[in-house]
Amino acid sequence: MATLTDIPFSLLDLASVPSGSNISATLQRMLRYAQHADQLGVNRFWLAEHHNMDGIASSATAVLIGQVAAHTERIRVGSGGIMLPNHAPLIVAEQFGTLDCLFPGRIDLGLGRAPGTDPITSRALRRDDMRAERFPEEVAELQALLGPANAEKRVRAYPGADSQVDIWLLGSSLFSAQLAAQRGLPYAFAGHFAPKLAREALALYQQNFQPSPGMKEPYAILCLPLILADSDDEAQYLSTSSQQRVLSLLKGQPLYLPPPVESMTAICSPMEQLQIDAFLGLAVTGGPATVQSKLARLIDSLPVQELMFTNDIYDEQQRLHALSLLQQLKS
Repeated sequence: MATLTDIPFSLLDLASVPSGSNISATLQRMLRYAQHADQLGVNRFWLAEHHNMDGIASSATAVLIGQVAAHTERIRVGSGGIMLPNHAPLIVAEQFGTLDCLFPGRIDLGLGRAPGTDPITSRALRRDDMRAERFPEEVAELQALLGPANAEKRVRAYPGADSQVDIWLLGSSLFSAQLAAQRGLPYAFAGHFAPKLAREALALYQQNFQPSPGMKEPYAILCLPLILADSDDEAQYLSTSSQQRVLSLLKGQPLYLPPPVESMTAICSPMEQLQIDAFLGLAVTGGPATVQSKLARLIDSLPVQELMFTNDIYDEQQRLHALSLLQQLKS
C-alpha cells in the first residue's frame, strides 16, 4: 500500500493574478514559485490553458512552459492542459517537439477537449465545436506526429518526431478516463474543480487500462486544491481567497485572486457557500498534521500514483511556505 513518502507531489498553476497586481509581476511570481518547487524536489509543474479570463494569465501555455523550464533545472514542466480542439495537432507537435529539444526528457503534454473559455471566445479562436467529438482521432494524430519518424509521411512534425514528450489525457468526467485506459496513456483527473466524479473516473481508468508500448501499468494523477499553513486556523483564513474566487466564477466575474477575509458570511449567501463547498469538495486545508492525515486517507481510498495541487494563497511568502511545509510531510 502506497504511503505519502511513496507518492510524488506535483503542482498545477494558472498564473493567477492577485488583486492589485498585474500580469508581468504575476509571471515573475510564478517563476519564483516554480524555482522553489524545483529546489524542494517537487515532481512536475503544469500550466493550464485558459482564454479571455481576467485574472488568469496562462493563455499562452507553451510559452510559459518554456520559460519555467528555462528557469528550473530538473522539475518536469508541462500542460495541464493544452485544449486540443483549439489547436491543429501539427502545431502542438511542433511546439512541444521544440520544447523537448530545448529541455530533453522534461516536457509533459497534457491534453483536454474542453474549450478553456466561453462560446464567444471559442469562435475568436476559430474553434470548431465538432472537433471535441473528434478528440480521440486527434489524440491519435498527435501521437503519430510525436512518435517515430517516418520519411514516407507527407506531413511530419519537425521538430516533434522521435520526441520524448509524454502525452497525458486530462479529464473532469468519465470520457477521458475511458480513452486513456484504452490507449494505455497516463491520466490526470481534475479534482480541483470536479470532485464528484473523481472516485468513479479513477476506478474506471485503473480497471480498464490496456498496456501500450510506452506503458505497462496504469498511472493516474489526482489534482486537488491545497491550502497548507502552520495551523488549522491560519489555513482556514487563507482558504477564503480561493473561496472568493470560486464565488467570482459562479457569478461570471473576473477571477483575480483576492486577499483573505475573516469570514465569508458577509460576502456570500448560504446557498452560494454550499456551491463553493461543492466546487472545492476535495480541498485539503489545514496545518501540517491535519493535511498529512487527510492526504494519507486520500491515497488509502483512491487508486492514484501521484498527487497534484493547486495552491491559491494570496501572499507570495505564505504560498512558498506552504510548498515547503508540503514537502516536509514526506520526511
